Amino acid sequence: MPRTTLSGTRIRAMRLARGMSQAELARLAGVSPSYLNLIEHNRRRAPETLLSAVAQALDIAPESLTDDAGDALLEALSTAAAMTGADPPPELDRIEEFAGRFPGWAAHLAALQGRSEAQDRIIERLSDRMTHDPNLSAALHEIVSAVTSVQSTAAILAETDDLDGEWLARFHHNIHADSRRLATAAEALVAYLDAASEETGLAAPQEELESWLARHGFHLPQVEDAKSDALAALRDEPPELASQASRALARDWLKRARADALALPLSRLEPALTAMLGAGGGLCPDQLAQDFGVSLSRLFRRLASLPPLAGVPRFGLVVCDGSGTLTYRRPVEGFALPRFGGACPVWPLYQALLQPGRPVRALVETASRPAHRFLAFAAAEPRGPERFVPPFAWESSMLLTPAIPQVMPPLGADAAAPMPLPVGSSCRVCFRSDCAARREPSILAS
Repeated sequence: MPRTTLSGTRIRAMRLARGMSQAELARLAGVSPSYLNLIEHNRRRAPETLLSAVAQALDIAPESLTDDAGDALLEALSTAAAMTGADPPPELDRIEEFAGRFPGWAAHLAALQGRSEAQDRIIERLSDRMTHDPNLSAALHEIVSAVTSVQSTAAILAETDDLDGEWLARFHHNIHADSRRLATAAEALVAYLDAASEETGLAAPQEELESWLARHGFHLPQVEDAKSDALAALRDEPPELASQASRALARDWLKRARADALALPLSRLEPALTAMLGAGGGLCPDQLAQDFGVSLSRLFRRLASLPPLAGVPRFGLVVCDGSGTLTYRRPVEGFALPRFGGACPVWPLYQALLQPGRPVRALVETASRPAHRFLAFAAAEPRGPERFVPPFAWESSMLLTPAIPQVMPPLGADAAAPMPLPVGSSCRVCFRSDCAARREPSILAS
């Protein structure tokens, strides 16, 4: 039977609850009252044989004196003592005595230590975020630019006495416009940095969700069994889902994945997929969707969340809303997906968004060295129930798979191989300078 660190406190509490004197308990346990007094005040560790005798005398289970409930408290107190850097240092050899004699203060100090550690983690993540997040950099640049503009205009007004009415009105208008721009940028930055006290950092909720899914290979077995609770995957509070927003996204993902799995059960989808790929006709998502009576978007999501299957290639998935903002990313090796900023405007994902209801298929080649080729399928469909009254919410999905022979459609006898569509990750890191869709210069040399 293992010894516990605060068993003396438990012995004293249970003895008092039974109205038993210290001398009486000492007599029943076969020890002296003075020795029992030292144990009750955590100045001596009780041997296992004594704990058994005391438990028998108190008519309680021995486990009630030997659980490790006090270990976490003592560990937190030890950590707090180690981090103080005080001179002289705290008396580490008397931690058990302190916790036993002043349990309230000990618990309060341990709670403060826990809060301090949580704040340290937040500061670390904030520091990393502010160093690497270009969105924060752009927001700060906007604020500095607005402040500089206001300062310059104000200096002209303060130093020039003979401005005519027209120029004076222009400068006043500029100050007004720049001050509004400054206020808007500051509000946006504060909103971005504002995190709830219980959250552990500033990773975007979408990043937290994708990090959690990546740990599971973007497949959770719970969604396959119709009798199981798909949301059970969240009960252990995954560390990646630090924010309330990311946990809400995870719940939505699980519910949607469960619905996709019920509509496309693995027991039917796997043989249908392997048979299609083995027949030499290539990958035909439209045919699969028709056979199962589902939408292309649902089929794309299901293929991108399958477990590893023999003879089945790996799939990636990108989803955007009507604004073109990426709302979901399931990476596939060789096809870079931007984490910040806009994606490549020539992706089939956006071509499909321009023509809802008309699927797009394309062979794409990445702007990387070496280049990689993928077969891309994209389709845009309404998000949510169909309706006659605006606003209408659209969602576009793009399925990606490496352009290996088994997924490519067969060519006719005289047909030439299709020319791949050059695509990148985003304009900022794409070296193709002659792209008609380029919206900003690249930081890479051509």
